Amino acid sequence: MTQTRQLFGTDGIRGVAGEFPLTRESTYLIGRALGHDLIRGNAKPRVIIGQDTRESSRWIADRVWQGLASVGVVVQSAGVITTPGVAYLARSQHFDAGVVISASHNPWTDNGIKVFSGDGYKLPDAHELAIEKEIFTLLQDPQAMRTQPDSIPPLSSLPGDAGLRQAYVRWLASNITTDLSRLRLAVDCANGAAAVEAPELFRALRIPATYLHSAPDGQNINEQCGALHPEAVARFVMENKGKFDLGVTFDGDADRALFCDSQGQVVNGDSVLLIAAREMESSGSLANATVVATTMSNMGLELALKGSGLHMLRANVGDKYVLEEMQRVGATLGGEQSGHILFRDGDATTGDGLLTALRVMEIMVRSGKSLADRAGDLKIFPQTIRNVRVREKKPLAQIPAVQEAITAAERELDGNGRVVVRYSGTEALARVMIEAESKDQMERIADNIVAAIRSTLGG
Repeated sequence: MTQTRQLFGTDGIRGVAGEFPLTRESTYLIGRALGHDLIRGNAKPRVIIGQDTRESSRWIADRVWQGLASVGVVVQSAGVITTPGVAYLARSQHFDAGVVISASHNPWTDNGIKVFSGDGYKLPDAHELAIEKEIFTLLQDPQAMRTQPDSIPPLSSLPGDAGLRQAYVRWLASNITTDLSRLRLAVDCANGAAAVEAPELFRALRIPATYLHSAPDGQNINEQCGALHPEAVARFVMENKGKFDLGVTFDGDADRALFCDSQGQVVNGDSVLLIAAREMESSGSLANATVVATTMSNMGLELALKGSGLHMLRANVGDKYVLEEMQRVGATLGGEQSGHILFRDGDATTGDGLLTALRVMEIMVRSGKSLADRAGDLKIFPQTIRNVRVREKKPLAQIPAVQEAITAAERELDGNGRVVVRYSGTEALARVMIEAESKDQMERIADNIVAAIRSTLGG
C-alpha cells in the first residue's frame, strides 16, 4: 500500500508561519533532515537557498540553513529570488540541492519550504516521503537539538549573492532571439520575488514596462494583486487603453504568469497553452503534437487543440505532476490553467513565470498579432471553481453524500461537461470544479456538491 505524505503537499511543505510544521524548532529539524539526506550521497554537499518577500521568509531561511550547516552542508544564499531562479541555479551552478522559502500565491501569513534536486527538478513523491520519515524521527528524538543552532550565524547576516541572481536573469534573456523592445508592458509583481528580477530582466531586453505592486513590505505579497487577482493588471491596462500592448501578472514566487490583452481581457494558462502549442507546432518543436494539461483545464482547450490536429493529455494538478507526464510521453509543452507553463524545448526544468512572459511576447512579435487574436477561437465552457474549507481530508470515496452528489452531476452532464472534486495539496480546502454548457446548470451542480461537502467535512 502506498504511504501518504503528511508534510509535503503538491508544492513542498506549506503552512502558517510559526505553527507546525513551520515552527522555529521544526524548520531547523527539516534542514537537518535534508542535510542528512544529502550527505548520504556526497560528503560535502552544497545547497543554494532563495526566498520570497514574506516577513517570515528570513527567519525560516535562517533555521533551515542552521539545520543544514549543523550536519556539515555548505549553504549559499541567493537572497530574494524566484522559485524557478533557484531551480536554474541549482543545476547550472552545480549545487546538490536548491531550497526555496515561499508559499507562492498563499497569504503573507503562510510560508513554505520547496526543495529541488541538483538537476533542477522537484523531488519525486517517494523521495519526499523518505525525507519526511527522517523529519519525524528527529522530532521524536530529544537529543535532535543537541547541535545548538545559536553557534551558527543566521543566513540573513550574510549578503545574498547578487551575481547568482544576475546569472539567472542573463539565462532568461538568452532564451529570446527576437527584439521585444517595441512592446509596452504593464507588469504586476505581486509584491513578491518578481519585484526584484522582473525590472532587471525587462531592462536588459530594453522592454518599456510600468510596474504595479512592486514595493514588498513583508505583509503585502499577493494582497489583491498578482496572478491570484489578474483583474488588477487588467483594470490598469483598460484604464490606460492604448498605452499598453500586454499586461503580465506573476504570483508571489513568480513560477507562474497570467496575462491580459491590450483591451484588458484576462488571458489564463489554457489560452497560453493553446497559443504556445500552435507556435511550437509550426516551428517543429512541439514533440509528438502533444500538450499536457491538468484535470482543471477547460474542455474548450481540448477541443481547440483537437481542431488544430493536436492531442491533449491530462495530469493531476501540480506542475511537478505535469512534468512527470511530459517526461513519460516525451512532450515539450505542458501547464496549468493557473499559469504554470513548462517549456521543455530548452533548459527549463520547472514552471517559470518570467520565461513564460518572454515566450508569449516573442510569439506576439513574430506573428504581428495581438494576444486576443492569437487565441480568439478558444471557446470556453462555463466553468466555476469553488473552494470549500474542510476540517479534515477524508478520502472523498468514503463519504456517501459527496459521492452521490458527484454521481448525480456526472449523470446529468452525460459527457457535455466535467466534474472534478479534489483536495488542495497546499491548503485545508476541497476544490469543486464544474464545467457545463450553461451557467445556470453549472452553478446549480456546484451548489449541490459544495453543500454535500460542507455538511460532512465543513471546517
